[in-house]
Amino acid sequence: MYARLLAPLILALPMTSACATIPDIDAGPRPATVVVAFDRETITPLIVEGVRNRERGEAVEANDPVRIASISKLIMALATLRLVDEGKVDLDADVSDYLGWQVRSPNFPDAKVTLAQLLSHRSGLRDNAGYVIPLGESLEAKLAEPEAWYADSPPGEAPFEYANLGSPVVATVLEAATGERYDRIVERTVFAPLNVKACLNWVGCDDEMTSRAVTLYRDTGEVARDEPSDLPPNCTVPIAEGTACDLASYVPGTNASIFSPQGGVRIGMMDLAKIGQELTKRHTDSFLSFDSLGMFIFSMMHKPEPGQEFFCVYGLGVQMIEAPQETCSDGLFDDGLSRIGHAGEAYGLRSGLWLDAVGGTGIAYFTTAVPPRQGAEDEGGFSQREKDLMKRAQALLAEQTSN
Repeated sequence: MYARLLAPLILALPMTSACATIPDIDAGPRPATVVVAFDRETITPLIVEGVRNRERGEAVEANDPVRIASISKLIMALATLRLVDEGKVDLDADVSDYLGWQVRSPNFPDAKVTLAQLLSHRSGLRDNAGYVIPLGESLEAKLAEPEAWYADSPPGEAPFEYANLGSPVVATVLEAATGERYDRIVERTVFAPLNVKACLNWVGCDDEMTSRAVTLYRDTGEVARDEPSDLPPNCTVPIAEGTACDLASYVPGTNASIFSPQGGVRIGMMDLAKIGQELTKRHTDSFLSFDSLGMFIFSMMHKPEPGQEFFCVYGLGVQMIEAPQETCSDGLFDDGLSRIGHAGEAYGLRSGLWLDAVGGTGIAYFTTAVPPRQGAEDEGGFSQREKDLMKRAQALLAEQTSN
């Protein structure tokens, strides 16, 4: 079934698809946009255009770090599975056992909450109570709010509901299980082994990397995130009023929301492609064990959720798009192939990491200053900008293949 769903990537598209362009915004510089393609051995920049900071007029480069939004959840899932392989966490254990306090839906006090439920958005948590818990506030108190939970079904039986609030819970559990800060867990388990330079909320990124930060703009030209005042040495984590920006006193296992595990990874597309590349490699038992890799891939093999228009096939921090024989508004490539990965959307940015694990190829991209949808951000669905961008990328790949 896996091979049927993840057929090899078809690169060729009609050359007329290259005509789609990214328009200028307010007659100003082109939005920063980077697309890279990868296979099991190589990573190739396809589109690198626009400026990373309009005030300074700096042209974006292929590996400039950018806030990739919800692709951070896929990275969190990989860190979790690495800790599963280390024997530090169990996907089906009650997370209360790690945290030392009860995580319970108010209406279902006997139903445990697990990492598997949280990573697959089936814990009953929802974003109605918010999901950013600043340094100085309590994750435990946030989860005690009834609005944070789906009221009609217990965790594990609750319907799929994409919820950012689950990510701080997962990250805090990983901290409690290891005694390490979440940013350091991800560095140790994912970034360092894959030779990736990245960080969360700029914590741990060096001066050289920070100097190349991509500023995020809305389609109006308004700065949305990561202008110079948002960067070190200024405070880069959310803090409660009256709280000092002091990570040295932070106790791991209390509130990893400060690292924005739901969307706060800063990474360049060349380095993001390394993560995708690892997931296309034939199993070597070096990054994920055979069992963990299987859990990651096959966690998506369930029936689509009724009423879901975008997250039709979702597993442990990973999504499948354009699954065969399914009617869903998740067309990005529209070439009849299924891909796995994750999308990102926030602060005028759209991003994606999508790969064909069987054929061994994939795409990592971001583009900025994208007009907002009519509804809330991060509700799912690809913009026309993204679809046009993928047509351009596919046409460029086809041209390279024919030369």
